[in-house]
Amino acid sequence: MFIVYVEVAEGKPVSVDLELVNGLKAVTDKVTALVIGKDAEAAAKEAVAWGADSAIVVDGEQFEKYNSDAYAEAIAQVAKENAPEAVILGATQWGKELVPRVAAKLATGCANDVVGLKRDGDQLIFTVPAYSGNVLTDMTIEGNPVVASVRGGTFSKADAADEGKAADIAKKDITVDASLIRAQVKEAVEEITESVNLEDADVIIAGGRGMGSAEAFEDLQKLADIMGGVVGCSRPAMEAGWISRAHQVGQSGKIVAPKLYIAFGISGSTQHVTGMVGSKYIVAVNKDEDAPIFDIADVGIVGNVKDVLPIFIEEMSKRFA
Repeated sequence: MFIVYVEVAEGKPVSVDLELVNGLKAVTDKVTALVIGKDAEAAAKEAVAWGADSAIVVDGEQFEKYNSDAYAEAIAQVAKENAPEAVILGATQWGKELVPRVAAKLATGCANDVVGLKRDGDQLIFTVPAYSGNVLTDMTIEGNPVVASVRGGTFSKADAADEGKAADIAKKDITVDASLIRAQVKEAVEEITESVNLEDADVIIAGGRGMGSAEAFEDLQKLADIMGGVVGCSRPAMEAGWISRAHQVGQSGKIVAPKLYIAFGISGSTQHVTGMVGSKYIVAVNKDEDAPIFDIADVGIVGNVKDVLPIFIEEMSKRFA
């Protein structure tokens, strides 16, 4: 049995965790979703509808806001009580922070940012990126249970939620001793930025240094609007001030795995590729026929983005009209 910690954002489970509750059934006989937070039962029901066999809810005032010490202790207590083979989290900002804390509390081994998970007999094999993503290596983890975070796109999300599925949900009362909570959030300042949900997007239209200007990104937005997608960017485009950091894909940005990723004017540096290599279908447009992006692209177009992008907009307007 696996326990999957299901992170909740704005009252809804995050996409990567819905992928996990469904996809992990390929390597285990049962998946139990663990949802933490005040009034988390609705998110637990949704996790069951998307594939979890059952769910455990830990709520209450102490968990109303995310606190790494409190959440790690809650996950560890649930793991000790249920003795799973593995505790799995999505490789989100919270997930990657919680993994080593939970592993330390359970005196076991862990892995972060896993991109592959399979079984060899009784042994779980984790595939993780190394050397800035240039190498993928298989590893095993000593200890019981093992703890790991898994990158979005590693498994496929169920095609649709089973809204009629009976929800086997258990509530667990946990109180974390004040001595265990060493970090206290005194004030939270919400960054004012445009809403960009790259992680959940099915279509991402991304631009890089080759776009040449902020005005060119307006054309990318036109294409994204036509195709029902969102705009992404590489780090050089963000640093040039052509688009905000909220759109950045890559090792220092968002890790994405859309069904379709179209890269305009992106060379394909390791740092960028690390963030989007899990995309199901990749189309690359670059004037340099030797650009590394073509090594991972399903379709490559050699040409200037200023010439190719208007054609994309024209053709997609016809198809999505």
